[in-house]
Amino acid sequence: MYELLGSPTSRAFRVMWMLEELGQPYTMTKAAPQSEEVRVLNPSGKVPVFKDGEDVITDSSAIITYLADKHGALTAPAGTVARGQQDAMTQCILDEIDAVLWTAARHGFILPEDKRVPEVKTSLKWEYERNLDRIMKQAKGPYLMGDEFTVPDIILAHCGAWAKSAKFPSDNEDFKIYLKACRSRDAFQKLTAG
Repeated sequence: MYELLGSPTSRAFRVMWMLEELGQPYTMTKAAPQSEEVRVLNPSGKVPVFKDGEDVITDSSAIITYLADKHGALTAPAGTVARGQQDAMTQCILDEIDAVLWTAARHGFILPEDKRVPEVKTSLKWEYERNLDRIMKQAKGPYLMGDEFTVPDIILAHCGAWAKSAKFPSDNEDFKIYLKACRSRDAFQKLTAG
């Protein structure tokens, strides 16, 4: 059985969502970033940390890509043009959306107070909206890559929730419709029920 360390309020949610989509059993050990149990497995102290037997994988995107490949679901096959396009979309979301939200979080509460630049949030909100509009123009169907729900959908839908909690609103109607489709999936509903 897989083991996941982290918190459902962190990027570990992405891994939980993937595992639920795949119907794979797992145990969830609630662990805070920088906790000793996390740092033993990931020297950076970041969550999530994923264990497949004795093997450890860190970084939510790496973990969900590994799981999709291992179980042959929610991904295009490796070595195909479709997979290259999917990976390009994943990297774009990480660079253009996730990184913007992470920078805002760091300057909001993570960095030491004397290192924070709160004013950066104004430009980050602009960047988020611009980048989101660009990504949604590339979407190929109800999901980013077309009719099939894939790895980048988990990442972008998670970022959508993160953006809302960080007060990064979006007026993009296509994104609102897209998020509704992602959030209506059984696996997401199971994770967020009561």
